[in-house]
Amino acid sequence: MDEVDRKLLAALQSDATQSYATLAGAVGLSTGAVHDRVRKLREQGVIRRTTVDVDPGAVGRGVLAFVLVEANAWMGDRPTHEALAALPEVEEAHVIAGPASLLVKIRVGTPEQLQASLRRLFEVEGVTGTQTVVVLESFFERPLDPHPQRP
Repeated sequence: MDEVDRKLLAALQSDATQSYATLAGAVGLSTGAVHDRVRKLREQGVIRRTTVDVDPGAVGRGVLAFVLVEANAWMGDRPTHEALAALPEVEEAHVIAGPASLLVKIRVGTPEQLQASLRRLFEVEGVTGTQTVVVLESFFERPLDPHPQRP
């Protein structure tokens, strides 16, 4: 991946609906060359998906919580992954090192729905406890910077 690919990724993250011609102008290549690069980035798995950023509050999912999930067994296996993926309110799930086994990001519409979601988390085999942090306000959520960190 070179600097042109990184510029393409940054441009697509800001607006994935841009035409190849617009992207070509932004990075100084032909439309065909940009199309080929974007195709290769998809094939290589660098671009995992193209999506729309929806305001959660506008669609009734304004309650955001991060949940540390404690367990009595290793949680980095396929059954745990499948159990968490089956919960539509779980937006992210990460196996972590630290005070818990998993970190789960949940979005729901009400505190009552959050409580129901936590109950469902306790039904996942191995889960012994949770610590939940409810977000009051989000300043920003930043897309991944495709440029390596520079000192």
